Amino acid sequence: MKDQQKVKERSFFVLITCLFLTTFLTFKTFKKVNYQDISISGSELFSIEDIVANSSLNFPTPLIFVKTKYAEKELKKNLSLENVAIYKQIFPFGLRILVKTRIPLAYGERILKGEKITGFIDKDGFFINKKYSEEENLKESSSKVFGWQEKFRGTLSKILKSQKNNDVEFVTINYSPNGFLTLEEKSLNTILLGFNSTIIETQLQIICDLKKQLKKGIILERIDNIDLTDPNNPKIKVFKP
Repeated sequence: MKDQQKVKERSFFVLITCLFLTTFLTFKTFKKVNYQDISISGSELFSIEDIVANSSLNFPTPLIFVKTKYAEKELKKNLSLENVAIYKQIFPFGLRILVKTRIPLAYGERILKGEKITGFIDKDGFFINKKYSEEENLKESSSKVFGWQEKFRGTLSKILKSQKNNDVEFVTINYSPNGFLTLEEKSLNTILLGFNSTIIETQLQIICDLKKQLKKGIILERIDNIDLTDPNNPKIKVFKP
């Protein structure tokens, strides 16, 4: 009888404990999150005001109603982040926001609603607003990109990465308002690439080969410009003495 009584008492204790924890956790999830309950880690560039201004997050709001996945997508896009994760926490109570910034590889300019915006470009061709970039990692000799648009990201990424694996040094990468691409290489000077982004790898390979020939002294003339709009028929103009 005593053993049965102990079992009953233990079961009752467990039931009460579970009920208490459930009630406590439910209360916590419905408790409102406010600014002082938010922590940001991964970068010192962003304030809580930046997070609110660039997402649909609004405070105070019950913790259970915070749409973390949706806010992550908003912040990643609006702040040009490589990644962002938002965690709901009971202990300690609040939101933890972990951000990973993009590393700038080139200077950049874009036109947005008729206004020139300055910033930087990362290895994947993403534009980073100057306010939200860690530009101290950028080298003085970095390329300058003008006329950035979202649709040029893939091509830009290939151009920037080609410098890492080869001896080419692009001083400027310029897109005209209608999308015509022109490069300025340190030794090869002006290189016309045109509108066709599907042949960029072929064009970059030709540029690399020409740079190697120039370094080996195979090309003796000083190059004025190179037209690679048709890579099957490259045209090289040299300076006349």
